[in-house]
Amino acid sequence: MTPFDIADWRRRIFALYAEVRASTDLFAAHDLWRRERDRMFAEHPASPLLPEDLAEFTGLPVTPYDPAWRFEVEVRPAEPKHMDFETGTDGIVPFDLIGIADVPGVGPLDVWKLGSYGGGIFLPVKDALAGTAGGTYGGGRYLIDTIKGADLGRGGTPDSLVLDFNFAYNPSCAYDPEWACPLAQAGNRVSVEIPAGERYSGKY
Repeated sequence: MTPFDIADWRRRIFALYAEVRASTDLFAAHDLWRRERDRMFAEHPASPLLPEDLAEFTGLPVTPYDPAWRFEVEVRPAEPKHMDFETGTDGIVPFDLIGIADVPGVGPLDVWKLGSYGGGIFLPVKDALAGTAGGTYGGGRYLIDTIKGADLGRGGTPDSLVLDFNFAYNPSCAYDPEWACPLAQAGNRVSVEIPAGERYSGKY
């Protein structure tokens, strides 16, 4: 893939999430998200799938939409905390804690801001199904990564976020070990099972 391929992938992801945010039909929005991601994984030159996996790809393992896993949560202030994630290609990627989102039935989740150029909000989650057979990806999934366009917007107040676990997705390193992805740290790991969103079969 080329830098132009990656730029085009990100444009399409930004556009896709803009359509999702604008939709008033959550089921239709989720179906659009699932279908467009399947198409991009199958056809786009920046697909994270390895060639041998692409040859047999039939779609990502995403569960049907369940509105019980959609929340609007306030992000409450938290003591400052810094995290450095070392990658093989981008050097050290810094993150700063900006608050904590208390999700009913799930628990508290740290909300991070990218500390380098461009900023952006980042919220991964690792649940009790992580690393289990037919469960979720062992390193956790992403709920929000605004730098990559994955953003469901604010809730009803300025300091709130929409957290919809039906849109939880696997980072690129779940498909290709050449990718170095920031993974869920202690404050983003929860003890409950979160069955909604993209699962992980280990096949891709």
